[in-house]
Amino acid sequence: MHAIDGFLPAKVAEPLHADEIHVWRLRRPKGAGREPLLALLAGYLGIAPGEVRLVANEHGRPALDPLHGGALDFNWSHSGEQALVALARGIAPGIDLEQRRTRANALEIAQRFFTAEEAGWLGTLDETERRTAFLELWTAREAVLKALGRGLAFGLDRLAFRREAAGLALQWLDGEDPAAWQLQPLDVGDDACAALAWRGAPRRIRRFALADATR
Repeated sequence: MHAIDGFLPAKVAEPLHADEIHVWRLRRPKGAGREPLLALLAGYLGIAPGEVRLVANEHGRPALDPLHGGALDFNWSHSGEQALVALARGIAPGIDLEQRRTRANALEIAQRFFTAEEAGWLGTLDETERRTAFLELWTAREAVLKALGRGLAFGLDRLAFRREAAGLALQWLDGEDPAAWQLQPLDVGDDACAALAWRGAPRRIRRFALADATR
């Protein structure tokens, strides 16, 4: 699919099925605000971007106004001039995108906000490996908390992850059954790290990008 003026055409060609999650990679130029997001949502709703209405829950998580029918939910994250948007029906997805950059205090942050096991693991890694592992843990946390409908204020220490062959898996989430959750790392290239999470059964993840999304 190609962009018009950097955003989406009025209608999205690929239908979003009930067993899928669509993940879009968009450019979000400086000053664009929510325009790329609204254009994408409008394409799925079959309306003009100016007709899209958003609301927020008590913790600030944005969602579509119920006047749009309530079946479609989304979450988005932006870092630099890139953005990721996750869209699904019947579940609340959470997604997080972080640009890779040097964090001199990554281990200190982990020791303060992550579990002792996670911080201990990070402490065994060299600087390059630690930077990657820290971002994987950070984006996983953000994705789960956003799917939960809460922000970082919920507490980074109220959830924990374990390392598996396929990547990180949710080990513990205060007040929730971790087995009911799905966590999926997203390959967004060498310059960023991203994760997608949702409560519910596994779903097929379909990925899309605008023609200029990686410029």
